[in-house]
Amino acid sequence: MSTQFIANRSNPDIRFRDDLPYTAPVRKILQSVSCALILVLGGSSSVAQADSDWTEPFPAFHIAGNLYYVGSKGLANYLITTPQGNILINSDLEANVPLIEASIEKLGFKFKETKILLISHAHWDHDAGSAKIKQMTGASYMVMDADVPVVESGGKLDFQYGGNPGFLYPPTKVDRVLHDGDEVRLGGAVLVAHLTPGHTKGCTTWTMKVTEGGRTYDVVIIGSPNVNPGYKLIHNDNYPQIANDYERMWSVLKSLPCDIFLGAHGGYFGLEEKYPLMKEGSANPFIDPSGYKKFVAQKEQDFRTELTKQRLASR
Repeated sequence: MSTQFIANRSNPDIRFRDDLPYTAPVRKILQSVSCALILVLGGSSSVAQADSDWTEPFPAFHIAGNLYYVGSKGLANYLITTPQGNILINSDLEANVPLIEASIEKLGFKFKETKILLISHAHWDHDAGSAKIKQMTGASYMVMDADVPVVESGGKLDFQYGGNPGFLYPPTKVDRVLHDGDEVRLGGAVLVAHLTPGHTKGCTTWTMKVTEGGRTYDVVIIGSPNVNPGYKLIHNDNYPQIANDYERMWSVLKSLPCDIFLGAHGGYFGLEEKYPLMKEGSANPFIDPSGYKKFVAQKEQDFRTELTKQRLASR
C-alpha cells in the first residue's frame, strides 16, 4: 500500500499540543489518528476498517490453560490468570480500557486483580492505555529496556513518530525494566520476554507454556514483524541499526518452538477466522505451528523486498 501516515486535519481549528489534558474530547481527537496507523499494524483492508476494528468489541474467550483473549477485533490483549493475581498483555488505546475491563469481568475474573501489565511494543495502539490501567489496578508495569524511554516520554522519543503530536499518549512510569530473556513470574505462571527489535527498538515477543487436556503447549505472542510505511531501513539517523535489528528478529522468531500462534493484532494469526472454530470437542484452531512459520516467512520476505527497494533507490 502507498497510503501515508497523516494526522487528523479534518478540522483546521484543531491544534495538537503537548500540554493538553487527556480529556474526553482530546482522547476523541487522538483516537481519530488511529486511521493513520493503517493496514500493516492491524491487517484491515481499509483505513476506516482499521480504525473501527481497533475499538470494536470481540467476544472474550478461553484460548488454552490459563490463557484468555480479552482484546478487541483488531487489537489483541491477553489475560494470564494465576492464584496470586493476573497478568495482562497490552493496554491498547485509552478508549479500549473499558472494553478490556468488561472482557475480563465477563470471563469471571476481576480487572482489579491485574497485578502485572506487559506490552508487545511501544506504539500507542498497544500502550496508550497503560497509565489508566495502572491507576485503576495498581499493576506493576514491565517493559523491555529499549522501549522504556518511549513509554516514559509518552511516545515523544519514538524513532519514527516522536515528532508527530498525533501519536503521543500519557507518559507512564515503568516499574521494572526488562532485558532479553528475562522471566516474568506470578503464581506459577512464567512468561519469557524475547527482544525482537525493528518495528520498535524494544519490540517484545512473549512466550509461555500452557497445559490443556493433559498436554503442554508452547505459546508465542509475536510483538510485530511489520515494516511500516515510511520506515527507513537504510541511512536512518534515528535508528542506524534498524535493518540489523530486523535480521535479529527473524533469527529469534524462527528459533522459537510454537504450538499456539498469537500476536499483537488479531490479523496476524487469523483471529476472526479461527474463533468460530472453537467448539467443544474440536481441535483448537489456535494450535497452528505451520501458520506461525508461514506468517514469519511472509513477513521476512516483505522486509527483504522493502530493503532491496530502498537500497536500489539510494544508488
